[in-house]
Amino acid sequence: MTAYLAPAPSYRSLSLWHDTADDDWVPRPALPGDREADVAIVGAGFTGLWTAYYLAALDPSLRIVVLEADVAGFGASGRNGGWCSALFPASLDWLARRHGREAAVAQYRAMQQSIDEIGRVVEAEGIECSWRKGGTVSLARSPVQLQRAQARVRDARSWGFGPDDLQLLDAQEAHERLGATDVLGGTYTPHCAAIHPARLVRGLARAVEQRGVTIHEATTVTSIEPHIVRTSHGSVRAEVVVRATEGFTARLPGHRRALAPVYSLMIATEPLAPAVWDRIGLRQRETWNDLRHLVIYGQRTADDRLAFGGRGAPYHFASRIRPGFDREPQVFDALRQVLVELFPEVHDAALTHAWGGPLGIARDWCASVGLDRSSGLAWAGGYVGDGVSTTNLAGRTLADLVLGEDTELTRLPWVGHRSRPWEPEPLRWLGVTASLRVMSAADAEETRTGRQSRRAALLSRLLGH
Repeated sequence: MTAYLAPAPSYRSLSLWHDTADDDWVPRPALPGDREADVAIVGAGFTGLWTAYYLAALDPSLRIVVLEADVAGFGASGRNGGWCSALFPASLDWLARRHGREAAVAQYRAMQQSIDEIGRVVEAEGIECSWRKGGTVSLARSPVQLQRAQARVRDARSWGFGPDDLQLLDAQEAHERLGATDVLGGTYTPHCAAIHPARLVRGLARAVEQRGVTIHEATTVTSIEPHIVRTSHGSVRAEVVVRATEGFTARLPGHRRALAPVYSLMIATEPLAPAVWDRIGLRQRETWNDLRHLVIYGQRTADDRLAFGGRGAPYHFASRIRPGFDREPQVFDALRQVLVELFPEVHDAALTHAWGGPLGIARDWCASVGLDRSSGLAWAGGYVGDGVSTTNLAGRTLADLVLGEDTELTRLPWVGHRSRPWEPEPLRWLGVTASLRVMSAADAEETRTGRQSRRAALLSRLLGH
């Protein structure tokens, strides 16, 4: 088993992205004491910073304060897979049953538009984050996975999404994009960009400061209440308080059951030689996965590494979050095994980074955004690991909600949605753990039987996939 060292006491050790962000990671000054603002935002990840960015752009007179326990980009915003995708955790069917077909399609189209909006801001603000809109290739590496690919394309067509949104690839087309083993076909969508997430979130933090937004780091929020945020350094009173804490939401009093923090882990290789990339492909820096049930995901970084991650890390009882949970040697070894299985040519490549962190999952797997005007409490989250672009949509939507605007964004079906709380322990642990095990077992079952797993299909329907 490979030895994976515990992180050194520095932000650079958090992930590949933190290590290569060209940033000194010195925390901004903490909140100096009690103060007042128009909008107080808790969390300096993508959700909080996008919200601040659009609010400041729409109304420069607003006094906006962002409060962060660590540094901007400390959490999932700085250490994710680097996918800026159009993925949304709740399915079209799930949304349509509750809000109608037109609203469901509008939600998905808004996700696609968010990718280009982020690209626009990246260019306008001069943020160097290795942006490349190369799309996503999803491989089918077994007959069952190929059936799944075909079904996904048929389903997309039934909702009015054409080849420009999702196309079926035959074995040769898929292999030309990504030269993995046992490729039988797959799908391709152009609606995704590969990014360096830590550079994006740090660049966004600087952009909001240039617009007059104040960011206080090293400021732990102890409670969120109507029109007030209490912290370790004082309180901020504001007309609107935005909760933008995603995977760390469970740490807030009264929110332990709002979002379940589930860990996703990643590894990264050393930069690979051009001859290796000639065999692997990803010439457009496509993001990639395959159609197994237990999620994997990867990208070719701008400096020619393979960055690869997946689920499978355990959920920790009582929604506990600890730095040590970011590193699970058995999961890292399993990821390396899968990566070598996919690409034998990386067998001897050194792994230079291994990391992880929590993401937020709502009980019904539906992300949401909203504002309760009476209490001034606003929120966004529950992205289930697909938050890079969803946070941008959330930020634009929250800006409209705070300013009282009635727009296409504020009429999307996720606005005002409230997921019911997760069950108390030990039921929460049993439910999340069982879901992870079902998906893992389903992949083994399909390999063994050559048939679609009924248990996985049932679980997917229950979760809104």
